[in-house]
Amino acid sequence: MLAPYACQPDASRGRLFQEKMSSFRSPFQRDRDRIIHSSAFRRLKHKTQVFVEHEGDYYRTRLTHSIEVAQVARTISGVLGLNTDLAEAIALAHDLGHTPFGHTGEDALGLLMEPYGGFDHNAQALRIVTRLERHYADFDGLNLTWESLEGIAKHNGPVVGPNADRKHEGPLPYALAEVNAAWDLELHTHASAEAQVAAIADDVAYSHHDLHDGLRSGLFTEDDLMELPVTGPAFEEVDRLYPGLEKMRRRHEALRRVFGRMVEDVIAVAQNRLAAAQPKSVDDIRHLGTTVIRFSKPLYQELKAIRSFLFHRMYRAPSVMEERARVTRFLNELFPLFMARPELLPAEWRADIEAARDEVTLARIVADYVAGMTDRFAIQEHARLLGGADQAMERR
Repeated sequence: MLAPYACQPDASRGRLFQEKMSSFRSPFQRDRDRIIHSSAFRRLKHKTQVFVEHEGDYYRTRLTHSIEVAQVARTISGVLGLNTDLAEAIALAHDLGHTPFGHTGEDALGLLMEPYGGFDHNAQALRIVTRLERHYADFDGLNLTWESLEGIAKHNGPVVGPNADRKHEGPLPYALAEVNAAWDLELHTHASAEAQVAAIADDVAYSHHDLHDGLRSGLFTEDDLMELPVTGPAFEEVDRLYPGLEKMRRRHEALRRVFGRMVEDVIAVAQNRLAAAQPKSVDDIRHLGTTVIRFSKPLYQELKAIRSFLFHRMYRAPSVMEERARVTRFLNELFPLFMARPELLPAEWRADIEAARDEVTLARIVADYVAGMTDRFAIQEHARLLGGADQAMERR
């Protein structure tokens, strides 16, 4: 039984292109399945989370990250009486628009696209699910429900208006503006509780697995984590319960306690905020003017300390920065090459290129192509088109 403030599948606002209802799947289950079967979702297998895809088989990729986010989202949604299928769909789709090489690639493509309207991975995810996936006979994209599109667009909060984050100041990303012009996503309101759950699940997942991956990479040690809030007490508890535990088991036991602490905190805060607000519908959630899904203030402050540690010891570690510079160069050289010689794009892109009437349109097509590349394909194309074997691939 869903809570009254959950997104009810039989009350969905529907799809931009009307379709016959499935006889065995709800609209949100259908959205989830279409996302899983999309080309963009499969490509996440070879896209960077923090470490470039070829650096090791055990590090998270965008695909494994998205699966972990979806698992957290289903857990939290289930406890709160929300629609687990919608939360899962939004979680699985939230990173579809990421470039190769993670945030490094997004930063590079953002600078390259500044003269043409910029680049934003959330907006690009919308572009993918509304335009770039071209498998269905009756429409471009996946023809997702309004609720799923809303969740992708504003799971991190309103994009315009007084409640929007200051980072959204300025014109809307063109990809988001195009979708919103076709179907009003009410960008001034908060999203559904399911979308808010997907957003916090993203924070839970990466805060947990980046600690795992950082330890595996050797950029920091368990002793370093003993000095931090949340992680330190977790290791102390494991040492008290299991003295002398083997290293990898000790690590796993401690970090799963960190994971549990975050999930339990989110659930407790949500239950308290929902009890206080007494929302009667999903629209009540949208118009509360604040989020109902968040960390408690004490845990949020503790997680800020962990994220600061990860920023300095992992995301900006010298070896990571060296790799960031290398892959940024790849995109900085591929993008202008494709702009000058768009005929180098695969045959299925030719019709779009020929229909492009100006440089802005062409640049957005090239950005779609480059953003869709996997790490290894971008590395291979750079070597093929611009010469020189890639040193990292030679070392593999």
